[in-house]
Amino acid sequence: MHGPAMPGWLLMALCAMTGAYCLLRARGRTGEERRAARAEALMGFGMAAMAVPAAVVAPPAWGWVLYTVLFGVAALRALWFSRGSGHHLHHLVGSSAMVYMSVVMARPGAGGHGSHASHAMAAAGGVPLLTGLLLAYYAAYVLRSGARLVPVSAATAGGGAATAGGGAVTAGGPPAGGWGARPELALACRLTMGIAMFAMLLTL
Repeated sequence: MHGPAMPGWLLMALCAMTGAYCLLRARGRTGEERRAARAEALMGFGMAAMAVPAAVVAPPAWGWVLYTVLFGVAALRALWFSRGSGHHLHHLVGSSAMVYMSVVMARPGAGGHGSHASHAMAAAGGVPLLTGLLLAYYAAYVLRSGARLVPVSAATAGGGAATAGGGAVTAGGPPAGGWGARPELALACRLTMGIAMFAMLLTL
């Protein structure tokens, strides 16, 4: 990032921790829940890699091509699985946003991303209408996720509440299914990635 590196490091740490927790969730899930957790882990780690300050690691030109291909495949996968689950539509939007930002940064004159160089991102520029639509989507998603997180956290804190995976929450400890089964942590991770994506899009 051309400027203070601290925001980039914080963004990278948050996204990396989110990706790691999603992998933890995937280990204890099956079927649709596992696919969703894996998709969110890929998004978290991909965003963490993009957020590394450019002063530390300047991405090579082929790196943006790799991002484009990787998240293009992820978008197609999300589109396929969205037939059975509406939540994959959100994964489709996220993967498409990653492809969009990668294409913008692959253009001549662009040197990095949000924390990989916010000034270069601004210089490269994107399609204002598309950027605005994505910003509006993620702003609404963050607000909705935050609103959903409050009642879930309250219910979990009360003890004995059922988790999304069907495990009972025990008072003073993790649910029967382990930390990967805590619904409020899954929502918090999605909220974190939504905020991070919004921050990255602001630099376009």
